[in-house]
Amino acid sequence: MVARQDQTTDPELLAALLQARRGTAFFARKLNELSDSELDGDSLLPGWTRRHITAHIGYNARAIARLIEWAATGVETPMYASTAVRDHEIDFGATLSPIALRHLFDHSAVHLNVEWRDLPGDAWHHKVRTIQGREVPATETVWMRSREVWMHAVDLANGASFADIPAPVLERLLADITGAWHTRGTDKGLVVKVPDRDLTFGDTTSATPTVVSGPLAAVVEWAAGRGNGGVTATGPGTEAKDGTVPAAPKWI
Repeated sequence: MVARQDQTTDPELLAALLQARRGTAFFARKLNELSDSELDGDSLLPGWTRRHITAHIGYNARAIARLIEWAATGVETPMYASTAVRDHEIDFGATLSPIALRHLFDHSAVHLNVEWRDLPGDAWHHKVRTIQGREVPATETVWMRSREVWMHAVDLANGASFADIPAPVLERLLADITGAWHTRGTDKGLVVKVPDRDLTFGDTTSATPTVVSGPLAAVVEWAAGRGNGGVTATGPGTEAKDGTVPAAPKWI
């Protein structure tokens, strides 16, 4: 039997799908390295265990698959009924037995992959709506998933780091985070720089900004609220101008 291929032939979309699938494989590897008892351990997210991270990633795949079904059929199938339903789902998933939790991740990932694979090329441009209420083309679901699996693989606190995330993913993630700050107006007087990649984000109109800079992986880690190792800060936002790195604004 000949293996079935993605119906889309768009090279940029195929590259994005490959990045998301690699992220899923990376998350799977870090999850499978954990013993069943280690699933009870803390993640990098306050209040969440590794069980919560795994449940979230599993149910996220199901939610995105619903958007792809929407794009394919034209019948509205929201990601979640509400944010409260999403949160309840994650809390419930965290109580599953280890084997059920692992199956949730495995089966939901396969299901989403099949939905992506079988979506006709023209349907990728059909509009769907995210849990935040944004109307986006179905192509956006690939980034939505890629961002989740790569970053939450780090949140499993099992040896993965932001340095393991591909640079294109890190760059887009940093653009997303700083864009969220700008939308909320929380980036006033703050500039973020990645000198080795010639990237600058934030309030570049400020005459005396607080400037946070460093290697790409370290800057994204800081911006995502996961730590500040490897970044430096200068300007009025640092305590006593001693280079103390301020906490990044919230972005989600």
